[in-house]
Amino acid sequence: MPLHLRPFVRWRCSLVFACLIFSCVGGEHTATVTHPLPAAFSDLLPHFLVEPDDVYIVKNKPVTLTCRSTPATQIYFKCNGEWVHQDDHLIERTVDPATGLPVMQVKIDISRQQVEKIFGLEDYWCQCVAWSTTGTQKSQKAYVRIAYLRKNFEEEPLGKEVALDQEVLLRCHPPEGVPTAEVEWQKNEELIDPKADPNFFITVDHNLIIKQARLADTGNYTCVAKNIVARRKSSSAAVIVYVNGGWSTWATWSACSAICGRGWQKRSRSCTNPAPLNGGTACEGQSVQTSACTATCPVDGGWSEWSKWSACGTDCTMWRSRECTQPAPGTGGKACQGLDLQSLNCTSEQCPQKGVLPTGNENSHLLTIQPDLTTTTTSYQGTLRSRHDMAQKFSMSNGPLLEPLPNGSQTLHNGKLPGEPGDFVSRLSSQSYFKTLPRDNVNTSYGTFNFLGGRLTLPNTGISLLIPPEAIPRGKIYEIYLTVQRKEDLRLPLAGCQTLLSPVVSCGPPGVVLTRPVIISMDHCSDACPENWAIRLKKQSYEGSWEDVLLLGEELVSEPYYCQLEAETCRVFTEQLGRFALVGESLSMAAAKRLKLLLFAPAYCSTLEYSIRVYCTDDTQDLIKEVMQMEAQLGGRLIDEPHVLLFKDSYHNLRLSIHDLPQAHWRSKLLTGYQEIPFYHIWSGSQRSLHCTFTLERLSVSTCELSCTLCVWQVEGEGQSFSLDFNISKVTASALTPALAGPSAFQIPYLIRQKICSSLDAPCPNGADWRLLAQRLKLDRHMSFFASKASPTSVILDLWEAQHFHSGNLNQLAAIMAEIGKQEAMIFLVSDGEC
Repeated sequence: MPLHLRPFVRWRCSLVFACLIFSCVGGEHTATVTHPLPAAFSDLLPHFLVEPDDVYIVKNKPVTLTCRSTPATQIYFKCNGEWVHQDDHLIERTVDPATGLPVMQVKIDISRQQVEKIFGLEDYWCQCVAWSTTGTQKSQKAYVRIAYLRKNFEEEPLGKEVALDQEVLLRCHPPEGVPTAEVEWQKNEELIDPKADPNFFITVDHNLIIKQARLADTGNYTCVAKNIVARRKSSSAAVIVYVNGGWSTWATWSACSAICGRGWQKRSRSCTNPAPLNGGTACEGQSVQTSACTATCPVDGGWSEWSKWSACGTDCTMWRSRECTQPAPGTGGKACQGLDLQSLNCTSEQCPQKGVLPTGNENSHLLTIQPDLTTTTTSYQGTLRSRHDMAQKFSMSNGPLLEPLPNGSQTLHNGKLPGEPGDFVSRLSSQSYFKTLPRDNVNTSYGTFNFLGGRLTLPNTGISLLIPPEAIPRGKIYEIYLTVQRKEDLRLPLAGCQTLLSPVVSCGPPGVVLTRPVIISMDHCSDACPENWAIRLKKQSYEGSWEDVLLLGEELVSEPYYCQLEAETCRVFTEQLGRFALVGESLSMAAAKRLKLLLFAPAYCSTLEYSIRVYCTDDTQDLIKEVMQMEAQLGGRLIDEPHVLLFKDSYHNLRLSIHDLPQAHWRSKLLTGYQEIPFYHIWSGSQRSLHCTFTLERLSVSTCELSCTLCVWQVEGEGQSFSLDFNISKVTASALTPALAGPSAFQIPYLIRQKICSSLDAPCPNGADWRLLAQRLKLDRHMSFFASKASPTSVILDLWEAQHFHSGNLNQLAAIMAEIGKQEAMIFLVSDGEC
């Protein structure tokens, strides 16, 4: 054949083949005439645009399989190796606008009866076959299965009673089903999400693990299985998390039952550390112990001889005194009756020139009002001691009342002649109303005060006592003390979720007459969320029991106590001296205490072994000071800045661990991965010096650098980590005046203070009085308290003095006075000498 005719013949043959295709559908051979393909695509094999997918038949609803191919002249399904009849096909023909190729789509429906008829040893499947002029192509197999889910679980969870912090395993094997059932867990009908609460874990075989059982994990647990057919729930499994009871520490022994002679005393403890919960075992043993005691019989007091007459004073009066010491009253005996002080006018030759006042104090004219020393204090009497002895106790340069007298004379303090000057605390502790004052000069400050007031401070503790002017009646001079109790000396009765939030502070002597409130300032360690707390001020009675005297937020202005709670400090207004503490009761598990973590290590180490002590204490300055003093005795040094940690009322212990030690130079000698401080030891607030010790070992004495990471966390809470990097061979050291009497204790001069009070106390029609001052100082919440006082302005200024002793800015106070429109603002510009 000529070469120029061969392409024509090849095209003609291809056309004939494309137009006559024999079909064997349903067992019959039929010739089907199709539309010819364009010549340019006549040699293409079909390819599938859509292939059938696996499907499930749910109940009696048929499923549809779809197949689409191009270029295709024919397309049919075969199922389980047999062609589906062409009448059961739904065929749709289109043309691809982009290529001009024919596109064929075919659909068939599969019923449940068809599958059940064939269903046997093999699964029911269907496959799509497409033809073109060049040949055929087969699609992937699509399996058709009947979906179901059995009703009965192969294994259901069982209820359990577990101890706190124990691991819990709940098993679940879901019912048989196609497709395989998915499993989820519910607690009290609510879905458990392990991502939201990592204490839950669901295993690959559908079991639920509670890593450490919490009280909040008590509930009914249900396993839920579901697929496209149905959703099945197992029977509920009750999980009860119980707490076994533990004894609290023994309370102090009660007073002897006998007033005189043999009697009995007892002490008690309670099953509250922790209290048994959810069926936990009660404490074993006795809750009360008794012991025999012998009470000393009462001794009535007797007067000593009168002392010699004092030198003649500036008011032409001399004095003598006697003491109730022969014998001193004891064990409830009667005090001496009569005067302990006598006065006598001096002769004119003995009397010094009147009107001459000591020099050296610019504000001396403020103090020219002499007290009526013939008036004695019925509830407490001070001492007459030499100026030289008193200077060793505290600094006094506050005016004529407290200035030194000529050599050989005595400074009079409305009471007794001098005893042993260093024996003030021990003398006070012998009084019947002051049985529990610790003889601890380190934690006690004391001073002598008159109507001009003053301030006592316990250095580096955040504890102070402000005695405002006029709080002590004119004519009275008191020796006042301020002390912080060590926690091992005194335990408050705490119950339930209560915790100690502040130091236990004593001031006294109790029973002294005050004409207006004094202000006690002390740190507290509650978080900044008052809605999580019920906070009470407690005071110890004369009998030794603790009483609630104030619930913060529900103060009554008629009561002798009031309190302002700041972010880290509590200001207590009180008209009665005594022993106070702030106790909080958590209202939810979100309540948290501020803890301070302090890290200490030896200041010098010559051995291979090296210890790091991590103290966990309430975030109050007195406890931090106590730890610093104790470590100073142990030879320790602070190796990092103190860190604050919020500790929640969640019943979970505090865990501490050290990581990232350089293995080439250091190794840990601990046998466990972490150490724990029990929750109740921290939450009660009554345990002192809680700490963990991490013992490390350096591989060479020449190794001096140590870097590691300290991790601290509650079991279920978010933790914190701190990087430590220091040199173990390096050694890394402000004193405050504990007592200030008179004007030097205050920012605002005395005369200026009187002028401000007289100007603002009187109500002003336009509101430019003490109320506006309180608003400007952001003290609006206490308006009713201020209004209940004879001089509201004076109480406001007292609170300002308590808040701004070290940082008070008189210019800012003057600016506020100017805003109010009072000319008294100008008096702040007057120098001290002019005042």
